[in-house]
Amino acid sequence: MVLFVLQWARPQQASAQPGPENNPYILFTGLVLTSDSLKAIPYVQIRSTKRGLIGYTDLHGYFDVVVRKGDTIEFAQVEKVNSWHVVPDTLTGKRYNVVKLMTQDTIYIPAIFIRALPPKALFAHEFIHSDIQADAYERARQNLEMEAAKDALKLHPADAHASQTLLAQTRANQLYYYNQAPPQNYLSPTAWMQFLEAWKRGDYKKKVPRQGSYISPY
Repeated sequence: MVLFVLQWARPQQASAQPGPENNPYILFTGLVLTSDSLKAIPYVQIRSTKRGLIGYTDLHGYFDVVVRKGDTIEFAQVEKVNSWHVVPDTLTGKRYNVVKLMTQDTIYIPAIFIRALPPKALFAHEFIHSDIQADAYERARQNLEMEAAKDALKLHPADAHASQTLLAQTRANQLYYYNQAPPQNYLSPTAWMQFLEAWKRGDYKKKVPRQGSYISPY
């Protein structure tokens, strides 16, 4: 009786194991090539309509992904027209190989209208007097000018580090001439020479502040 039960149980256990025909998943491999020159297309997105992104092609256009039988697989690339492939649900093997061809997508650009140049005299006038709006690069260059930086620096109070440095320098100067009068440069030839050179350069002229010296980059 025991021998009969063992012989009857063994085939039942073997038939319960899933075989290749009962496995719903399959290894989907292949190549993605251009339709006109049969060149490999790298980095093609491979998507499943049910699970989303599942893989990419390599530099040689090869891919291998695990899909479910009956899935619809989409191949997408920026320069190519999207393509779809349906995995048959009647497959009995473990692998399914395809060669997918993709066509070049048409790229549309805005229309450009070419007009004739104006007369030479009018062109010179427009070229000189036209108000060309400054771009972001030009506004950044103007904001980094030395005069604009100085004007912007005057609007900001000194920080703690600058105040401490100024205080330490002032105290060092006072201690250097402790109990004695500091030197006067009224009769110093070097000081007079520096004064005359600064006067020739116009350093003591009254400067009119420029309007719009600081331009916002926004």
